[in-house]
Amino acid sequence: MKLKTLALAAVLAVGSGPALADLLFPSFSYRTGPYAPNGIPFADGYADYFTLLNERDGGINGVRAKVVECETAYNTEKGVECYESLKGDNPLVIQPLSTGITYQLIPKATADGIPVHSMGYGRTSSANGKVFEWVFNYPATYWDGASIAINHIMELEGGNLSGKSIALIYHNSAYGKEPIRTLEELGKKHGYKFTAIPVDHPGQEQKSQWLQIRRDRPDYVLMWGWGVMNSVAVQEAANIRFPMDHFIGIWWSGSENDVLPAATGANGYKALALANPGKEYPIYADLKKYVYDAGKAAGDGTHAGEVLYNRGMYAALLAAEAAKKAMEIHNTKDLTPAMMRDGMEALQITSALMTELGLPDFGPEFTVTCANHGGSGLGKVQQWDAEAKTWKVITDWIAADREVVDPLIAEDADAYAKEAGITPRDCN
Repeated sequence: MKLKTLALAAVLAVGSGPALADLLFPSFSYRTGPYAPNGIPFADGYADYFTLLNERDGGINGVRAKVVECETAYNTEKGVECYESLKGDNPLVIQPLSTGITYQLIPKATADGIPVHSMGYGRTSSANGKVFEWVFNYPATYWDGASIAINHIMELEGGNLSGKSIALIYHNSAYGKEPIRTLEELGKKHGYKFTAIPVDHPGQEQKSQWLQIRRDRPDYVLMWGWGVMNSVAVQEAANIRFPMDHFIGIWWSGSENDVLPAATGANGYKALALANPGKEYPIYADLKKYVYDAGKAAGDGTHAGEVLYNRGMYAALLAAEAAKKAMEIHNTKDLTPAMMRDGMEALQITSALMTELGLPDFGPEFTVTCANHGGSGLGKVQQWDAEAKTWKVITDWIAADREVVDPLIAEDADAYAKEAGITPRDCN
């Protein structure tokens, strides 16, 4: 009887096959340098979500996720080095968390067959899946953000911006320059005067820029900033008594780190939002039980519910759901980067799914397709309440002006295709 039991165990062991390798999700983090205050909460949220899946669910459909952090310090050269060091390890998706790094990785990752997800950042025209087969930037792009901000201002101004003046204060990098063309085109359409004001890295010195704003007195100021640049800009705006409810940042200029240093001076400042802030969601009970209280959190726990923690968690969620979709499409749990790409391109985020995942009404519904890697292009506006020390969402989802944004995407994608010798895919 004992021999039969041993024989049966041996058969079962052979039948079960080798254990599946962990699913590798690299985290291009920056916990050091002038951008660390913004990089840390994002990296924590990204790691903690995958830890939750591992501890609560045994991974993604039973396969454990492995997060490997590579410190970039928001430096493009270091980011490329991170990619080169990890690309041979079967990474399922690269999330560079830097527009500069993304630009460098687009041709490399495309040649290597590794998908890139630059969520709400990167090269906007990579929303065109016909040209950028391996690059995704859902749920919205920078050019969507520029249009959403203008649409919000239009609503405030009764639908008429003729004769108004709008300034953009921007990080003098590929990131900060992204919205300029869109804002110029929207200015032609709506009749506002547009001025672009650069701020050099890392953005700690902005006296001359805000003296110019004080002198020119634009009706509204938009900001494409990151890291210390944001908090300095908010403080400088408060110093010149610029009306804070007329100062609107992109979604990378709307974290707690950006407004707390200015104390009450930041009250009323606005920023766009890719998803909702706060931790009043069912998923946080599971995070507390399986991650925080279990001593498995990536950080010290102080960032839970913050804008950038939630965004890191959201990025991980979207990656995990794409992995599930890839497993479904290919009928295997042993994923390759090419399979993951297929899952990302078939990703559909519904309200019902977000509720099931413990984040009801957290982000927009969107569907990714062969032609559209940019998602729905929706965003909200949130406003800082300095007394309560919290962001309050003040609008519903706002759509971008597709009549302006889509032709710009097509034009830039076509130019890239010609330059890179790419024949666009037929997505019909």
